[in-house]
Amino acid sequence: MVNEEAVKEHIRGLLEAIGEDPDRPGLIETPDRVARMFSEVFAASGLSNHEIAEMFNKTFEEDVHPDSDRVVVMKDIDIFSYCEHHMALMYDMKVCVAYIPDKKVIGISKIVRACEMAAKRLQLQERLTKDIADIISEISGSPDVAVTIEGCHSCVRARGIKNHNTKTYTAELRGKFQTDKSLMEYLKQ
Repeated sequence: MVNEEAVKEHIRGLLEAIGEDPDRPGLIETPDRVARMFSEVFAASGLSNHEIAEMFNKTFEEDVHPDSDRVVVMKDIDIFSYCEHHMALMYDMKVCVAYIPDKKVIGISKIVRACEMAAKRLQLQERLTKDIADIISEISGSPDVAVTIEGCHSCVRARGIKNHNTKTYTAELRGKFQTDKSLMEYLKQ
């Protein structure tokens, strides 16, 4: 849970630290706006992957046989997050989630919501990819899970190297997705 009063106080101090007057008309409400934004974009701060999985644990019993060729894939799930190293925006992130059902399937809207919630805490793209795989595996009960993320990082584009065309790709492959290379076809963006 975000402490909005503390955020307001610190944002006011940050504005002063960078040479701004927090009492000028354009900034007077900024600490309050940032505090409300932080409550929204960091809504999962302090939550474990298990707690997120429990939030979105809506599954349906299916007549799924372990040796079936059934694969569930959701592509182009739009998310954003904030990098824990610079608190910079990670944006234009596209997530692909695939899993092989093991007796049950996840409600498809819950896959999207689980991805969004996992991103609502300070993250690294590499860990976010793993976190989503952990959550999907727990909800589905399947060890056969794959998650890929393609994203842009404002810490690369706006500071330091300032490379404007760079995208970062990460993948977490588990179970059959590690051993059956034909399954990789499903993950292509």
